[in-house]
Amino acid sequence: MAFQTPDWVKHAVFYQIFPDRFARTQRHLDAPAMAVTLEPWDSPPTPFGYKGGDLWGVAERLSYLVDLGVTAIYLTPIFQSACNHRYHTHDYYQVDPLLGGNEAFLDLLEAAHAKNLKVVLDGVFNHASRGFFFFNDILENGPHSPWLNWFKVDAWPLSAYDGALPANYQGWVDNRALPSFNHDNPAVREYIMRIGEYWIRQGIDGWRLDVPYEVKTEGFWQEFRDRIKAINPEAYIVGEIWTDATEWLDGTQFDGVMNYLFTGPTIAFAAGDRVRMDLVETPHYFPYPALDAAGYADKMQHLLSLYPWEIQLTQLNLLSSHDVARLYSVVGEDEASVVLATLLLFTFPGAPSIYYGDEVGLPGELDPDSRRTFPAEADWHQGLRQIHQALIALRDRYPALRIGRYQTLHAEGSLYIASRTLGDEQVLVALNVGTMPTSLSTDSLLSGMTNPPSVFIYRGASWDGEKLHLPERAAIVVTV
Repeated sequence: MAFQTPDWVKHAVFYQIFPDRFARTQRHLDAPAMAVTLEPWDSPPTPFGYKGGDLWGVAERLSYLVDLGVTAIYLTPIFQSACNHRYHTHDYYQVDPLLGGNEAFLDLLEAAHAKNLKVVLDGVFNHASRGFFFFNDILENGPHSPWLNWFKVDAWPLSAYDGALPANYQGWVDNRALPSFNHDNPAVREYIMRIGEYWIRQGIDGWRLDVPYEVKTEGFWQEFRDRIKAINPEAYIVGEIWTDATEWLDGTQFDGVMNYLFTGPTIAFAAGDRVRMDLVETPHYFPYPALDAAGYADKMQHLLSLYPWEIQLTQLNLLSSHDVARLYSVVGEDEASVVLATLLLFTFPGAPSIYYGDEVGLPGELDPDSRRTFPAEADWHQGLRQIHQALIALRDRYPALRIGRYQTLHAEGSLYIASRTLGDEQVLVALNVGTMPTSLSTDSLLSGMTNPPSVFIYRGASWDGEKLHLPERAAIVVTV
């Protein structure tokens, strides 16, 4: 089946922002709804507290993102909600007042587009919240509510808050704070479709869909895609699917998924037995057990065989997110593990995504600790930031790293070599994840170049045209 995915995504570098934790605006605000008591910015994050990051604050940091090389922003939910992560939506047409409301978002959208940055929003369309008006009406009026059929009520009276009683309506993972929509109700379906259309018309560049596998209604996501693409054919639709996503990536639904099937093996290879098991056993993305080069190659080849190439180029590849512990903590704050994993991220097919703060070595254990505030510049790991910047620039410089064919050339022991090829342009990526230096004759892999240009070197790796020399935990990228 022939289909198209958004061309811009194939060339994009995403930056995921958790709005409450990225930046507070420096402007003077005359907004009563924002004149509230907040947790200290530098204190550890809590499940229920607010730090006060807002969308004007994001707009004020756009130059930082452009300097880093970012070309697209993915914002976790921004709509009115009674929780700091805003997955408990109250009103899909109103941006949360603590974030600055609709005015702040439209200002951010305009400023981002002026800097050629795309903006993708988080669509939480499987469930709403107890504060969502139509569900709140059920709480107030019981079986007399006109919106009763919007949700799935099993018994009366509703037990919306008393944990001593069973929840007698359906919620996401039985969470009574997140009542699930009845997507079989045509009114619910149409309501969600119109939300999707509304914000695309306001100028957003796509939707990241939260737990879309929970929506079982036949044809729902096919219709969503058709209606979104009818407004903007280049809008990006990316689903949160942690496992094999074949059934959603048939060209009729999503353009890609959050590619945790890339995340787990990449960390398991780059970090090996440095992975902190206490941080990775609960989220099911499996950056363990440790992989050697052959094991990693097998995982990547399997991943590349799952979906059409057009889809592979618009997968959202990541190493951290708000749902898992941060990479820096997962690998025991080992710099080399971060660099090697990040190199694999920026040289693999698909759109790389940086979780805010990862580029400056922000630690973070499991939620809520993975949602720390963005640190002051004095606390940045400047070396990691410079490497992120260099790898983004490398990807931008060589089209082969964005849309070129991917091939594993060598995978043995701790040494992994892959290439990206586009026409006459070939980029070679070599990593030694082991603790012993290694060398390899390249005669059988590549035909002779006496002085091949090295465009990225980590820890003194080199290639003299005949042999690759990689010290322990080292990497090199060369053009052939």
